[in-house]
Amino acid sequence: MTRVIHTGDTHIGYRQYHSPERRADFLDAFERVVADAVDDDAEQSSASSRTQSGDDVDAVVHAGDLFHDRRPDLPDLLGVLSALRTLDDADIPFLAVVGNHESTRGGQWLDLFESMGLATRLDDEPTVIGDTAFYGLDHVPESRRDELDYEFAPHDADAAALVSHGLFEPFAYADWDTEELLERSTVDFDAVLLGDNHTPDTAQVSGTWVTYCGSTERASASERDPRGYNLVRLGADAEAGDDAVDIRRRALETRPFVFVDVELADGEGLDRVRDRVRERDVEDAVVIVRVTGDGEPIAPAAVEEFAAERGALIARVTDRREVEAETELSVSFADPDEAVRERIGELDLSEAAREVDDVVRGDLPDSNVREEAKRRIENRLDGGDAADGADDGAAADEAGGDDGAQPDDAAATDDEAAADDGTVADDATGGDGDAAEEGPPPADAEGDDGQLTLGDSQ
Repeated sequence: MTRVIHTGDTHIGYRQYHSPERRADFLDAFERVVADAVDDDAEQSSASSRTQSGDDVDAVVHAGDLFHDRRPDLPDLLGVLSALRTLDDADIPFLAVVGNHESTRGGQWLDLFESMGLATRLDDEPTVIGDTAFYGLDHVPESRRDELDYEFAPHDADAAALVSHGLFEPFAYADWDTEELLERSTVDFDAVLLGDNHTPDTAQVSGTWVTYCGSTERASASERDPRGYNLVRLGADAEAGDDAVDIRRRALETRPFVFVDVELADGEGLDRVRDRVRERDVEDAVVIVRVTGDGEPIAPAAVEEFAAERGALIARVTDRREVEAETELSVSFADPDEAVRERIGELDLSEAAREVDDVVRGDLPDSNVREEAKRRIENRLDGGDAADGADDGAAADEAGGDDGAQPDDAAATDDEAAADDGTVADDATGGDGDAAEEGPPPADAEGDDGQLTLGDSQ
């Protein structure tokens, strides 16, 4: 039997709400996963029943998006290296695939860690741990999946597991056919260990267990449930039952999020909201206040200030009630497209930016816009036009890099951007667009200060 920790979507380096404390939280959560793996292994190593119980951790399996950004800052990179060395010192292998957030056009950070002997990048060749063969499939944009042949090298282990990053059926926001993958694969997988969807869940597809471990920190306010990871046992005696796979959930202690839902009656307003906040322990917490009902309009800043006075790390208020305007506003354009073109013409945009605008407002199907914009920017960068297009390339690269609509990439909407929290949602946490419910920002949103590239490391 093989026992592994299945984790993913750690998003190390994400400076949520522009908060350095929140940024540190994402690294802390990954370090807790590593500590759990080492502690489990150490406890069992010191016990005489180690070989009998099989409860030691044989490996940590990461299903992608180790980093939030393809260019992690130095403190985050050093923190990950330290954690991986901790695993290496405990003789616990770290197996991983590349997610869409951290993916680069060249070498991957995971390749660097592998060259240092601290990680194994899973691929179509089996990596055998215990009596289980592990394979990997990095994130692949939806537009390129028709090129996949799902050919994997044979193995002679007792069980096999595929690790991948994407939005697979039958789970929410799916755009990847799990049944097709399993049918076309040249290896019969006992389990598919997934990352990308931040909501943990498990299902059986064509007799194979398919599971998401969820994120290790809340990358969006819509992720209300506790964070954690999976403990997966593979092998004929996984749990002394008939099934070769046993999947269990283990919670992580993370920074508390306090959700305060307030429904205002007629005549109620700020005082009622403050009373509800006062009822909760908000010390060092991220406080999310959602206002509904028929009461008076609420000034979000007043509530956020009140929560901060009571010790909250961060507070965000969502009040999406319809407020009846005193006067009607009417805006009309004889030709909206012409109005947009005039406004674009007034802006001092680079040639690359104008090309992206043509793609976005052109006749391409919506599903192809991201890939086409990314392709054009990459062509410019590859052609040496970086001086004029570097900033545009970074933005378009981020826009195109999330092709598979990812849970951490779609929790936020334009309303969230207006909330001054500075974040852009990941593709599909399923948030309702509230200003407070934000997801991770674009990889390049914070600039280049302190950031490293693989070229720097090499």
